[in-house]
Amino acid sequence: MKPAPFAYLAPRSVDEALAHLAEHGSEARPLAGGQSLVRLMNTRLATPSVLIDINRIGELAAISRENGAVRIGAVARQRACETSPDVRDGVPVFAEAVRQVAHPSVRRRGTAVGSVAFADPSAELPTALLAADGEVVARSSRGERTIAADDFFTGPFTSALAPDELAVALRIPVTAAERTGSAFVEESRRHGELPMCGVAAVVTLDGDGAVAQARIALCGVHRRPIRARDAEAALQSEHPDDELLQAAGALAASAADPVGDCHGSAAFRRHLAAVLTRRALATAISRAEERNA
Repeated sequence: MKPAPFAYLAPRSVDEALAHLAEHGSEARPLAGGQSLVRLMNTRLATPSVLIDINRIGELAAISRENGAVRIGAVARQRACETSPDVRDGVPVFAEAVRQVAHPSVRRRGTAVGSVAFADPSAELPTALLAADGEVVARSSRGERTIAADDFFTGPFTSALAPDELAVALRIPVTAAERTGSAFVEESRRHGELPMCGVAAVVTLDGDGAVAQARIALCGVHRRPIRARDAEAALQSEHPDDELLQAAGALAASAADPVGDCHGSAAFRRHLAAVLTRRALATAISRAEERNA
């Protein structure tokens, strides 16, 4: 199929893009990488009457590290995040998740902000952002606001962005610190496909080797990426061992509410949530211990 007819706009500044969004509202869609949007348009599952191409806005391509956080602009490619020292060294869980997105050809065009804004409940980057305690920077003609990742995702392919708002950046606190380790693991039917389940974990140990803080996020097992808060609480102040990680995996699985399909039943996806949570935590803890060695 071919996309429905649409008007094409190519602003040269953020203010110009925001003016277009304010004028056209829900009839308009921003275009950055287009790896998800164009596919939906070709099948007419998305039929925007106005397409606002933001690729000519140079300031939105920047990746920088400032004030204890990594900022990723709206047209920064996933490949740029994959290779950026700021992302790789500052937020390793996000860099590890990026490496598992689709294939290199997709990552060279797709954007990190676009993946987050698309809000696919099975996607890697929204989950990594959630585990890293990141936020989305949104701007409209009314001003700028930041939306915590946990508040940003509201359901399948839906977010807290207003129709006249543009997600201009991600802001992610630096997590690469002493006694902190992270990991992103997933299971998919074939390499490059969206995972049936993915888990991002960030763990900080105290000086005695107990868990000072843990953040665990899952994708593919709920209507949106979720935090496994009961599992996080079970780890708090405990010295990790196999039994504790087993219990954390079970708690993470109990937080899941997956929908079964031809690729895997709901029970199988819950099983994956438990297994992958244990794996992600074990790897994150091992990396935290290495940083403390």
